[in-house]
Amino acid sequence: MWIFRVDEPRLGGIRIREWRRRARNTINLLVLLMGGTTIGLVVLDQSSSPFPDKLFTAVWNGVNLITTLGAFSGFNPPQKWFMVLAMFATLMIGGFAVSKLTGMLSGDDVMAYRENRIMERKFEHLAGHVVVVGFHALGEHVARHLHEAGEIVLVLVGDQDQAHRAADSGHMVVLGSPDAFDDVLKRARLDSARAMVVTTPDGNNNLAITLLAHTLNPSLAIAVPGENPLRKGLLESAGASNVIIADDIVAKALVSKLTTAVKGEI
Repeated sequence: MWIFRVDEPRLGGIRIREWRRRARNTINLLVLLMGGTTIGLVVLDQSSSPFPDKLFTAVWNGVNLITTLGAFSGFNPPQKWFMVLAMFATLMIGGFAVSKLTGMLSGDDVMAYRENRIMERKFEHLAGHVVVVGFHALGEHVARHLHEAGEIVLVLVGDQDQAHRAADSGHMVVLGSPDAFDDVLKRARLDSARAMVVTTPDGNNNLAITLLAHTLNPSLAIAVPGENPLRKGLLESAGASNVIIADDIVAKALVSKLTTAVKGEI
């Protein structure tokens, strides 16, 4: 799946605009060459054919010249010398195109620019999705279970490796700097999201993300892990709908298993 990079490399857009400018210049040169070839062949045509026929033949030869098809009609000696010059000009323009256009669109910055444009179009129609913040072990498990349940998952990360792992797992991804994660949240379409699950291992980071997400969409359902009852209260005050204390769940599960085992022995 694609990755949207909030800190998009500016060079990608610059390269594409420059490539388009050079491509336009190349096309303009080819059009001028075809026009000049057509005029030259008409002027040098010594046959008694009507002018429309001369013009059509000249246009045909001009198109064959710039497309390198080579299906030329017959030439008189002056036209042949003229075509030698026209062919040399074609080679010069072709060399210019190869040297100026080849390889410009294959860099990582250009790929990132293209990915962002694709993701922007996807975001226009994104709704009812579940946002998963972080793609460590917990976030990866949550995203996988949501995906298996048929949910549309959007993963938000501040780490390049996590972004690639999430994308390779088939999730849409928004990647941004951890120092400016509010920009990442603003790109997540929280206004149309169904829920958000915060899974980063940093408790303070989870609190800040919960607060900002609740500010952006007060009705958004937010699930987040908490370390203790005090932290749970803080997260709920920040806007969390569900705060899960992992130690309590593990403890209850262990006691339940132990109780079941003891009862089984009795």
